[in-house]
Amino acid sequence: MSDYLQHQGKIERIEKHKVFVRIEQQAACHDCHASAVCLASDKKDKIIEAADYSGSFAIQEEVIVSVRQSLGLFAVLVAYIIPLLLVIITFVAVLYASDSEGMGGLIGLSVLLPYYFILYLLRNKLKKRFIFTLSKIPV
Repeated sequence: MSDYLQHQGKIERIEKHKVFVRIEQQAACHDCHASAVCLASDKKDKIIEAADYSGSFAIQEEVIVSVRQSLGLFAVLVAYIIPLLLVIITFVAVLYASDSEGMGGLIGLSVLLPYYFILYLLRNKLKKRFIFTLSKIPV
């Protein structure tokens, strides 16, 4: 299953055919010996919603949440790369047109408002694309 991203988590709640799993998202440096005192080693809990029609999972059960690796790359593209490119392109265009760095920076950052608003409007469509699967932890 090398083409899947996997996280271990614990089931928080179950609603009809939806299972909500809490996973601990760790920074890339979580294996470092100094991570206990380092501010860069942030840990955040995330709730992942996964569909389950089997009914074979229970609350507080440890499970593995999987998603296709290509969807992870798509998420990085949508969340980070496209907005960065929009800011840079807008900044350069406004700088070229007006010769004002301040105006370029302001308009470059303000272009993110409609971008993220459009993502918000498309959230249900994107939610259908990101399909998480659950599996039991092998004993």
